[in-house]
Amino acid sequence: MIKHVYENPRTHLAITLGVWKALLLREAVSRISAGRAAWAWLLVEPVIHIAFMIVIFTVVRMRAVGGIETGAWLIAGLMSFFMFKRAGTQARNALNANSTLFAYRQVKPVDTVLMRALLEGFLSIIITVIVCIGALFFNINVAPDDPLTVFVAFFGLWLIGIGYGLILSVITTLVSEIGKVIDIAMTPIYMVSGVIFPLANLPVSFRKVLLLNPLAHGVEAARMGVSSYYHVIPELDIAYLYECGLGSIFLGLALHRYFETKLIMR
Repeated sequence: MIKHVYENPRTHLAITLGVWKALLLREAVSRISAGRAAWAWLLVEPVIHIAFMIVIFTVVRMRAVGGIETGAWLIAGLMSFFMFKRAGTQARNALNANSTLFAYRQVKPVDTVLMRALLEGFLSIIITVIVCIGALFFNINVAPDDPLTVFVAFFGLWLIGIGYGLILSVITTLVSEIGKVIDIAMTPIYMVSGVIFPLANLPVSFRKVLLLNPLAHGVEAARMGVSSYYHVIPELDIAYLYECGLGSIFLGLALHRYFETKLIMR
């Protein structure tokens, strides 16, 4: 029996897939048991953001932005940005949360980052669907005119989130002080991504600078997919979103490969 086991060792791919499955289940259970309102907060956070911004836009009497209803414009922008933010933030903190698992040689630091990003992407899709269904009860139609474009935008933003998580998980683990700087920088990133103000209203010269930020392209693409009447900016480039996403993932994987020993032994 022992001889038979040794004659049929598991392949590297089988080991990796087994580790990913275990990590994914572990992360899912951790998210459920993190607190009494752990899952509720996933829904409450974006709802609070959306409600707050709708109130502000109502006060200034802006019923439409870029050719579409203000509520739909805000929901598309906020939920698409949260796809990036949640995947990136949770992936960034994966190493500290799973450091004890690195005692098992099958578990690599990069595995924990990737599985956290995968889980958050899945959860973000569920929350987005729930928010859109809830919006219908307030007569806010967020049913996309072009679901494929919305999917492409969300997937591109998720890739950016993975790259962000991979890169910063290494940097903040090796230099913990940088994590505080990144937390502060998240608010300006939120502002310059066109989530709560229309980029089309900005001067062209200034807009071109802001569009160096790939998140702005993802947010605009999501809104374009929600409504065919949306006045999308002419500089929109979905290919740029994917180039930045794949480039950041490649850089993040390279950093994990290079600093793998330090990440395990820290």
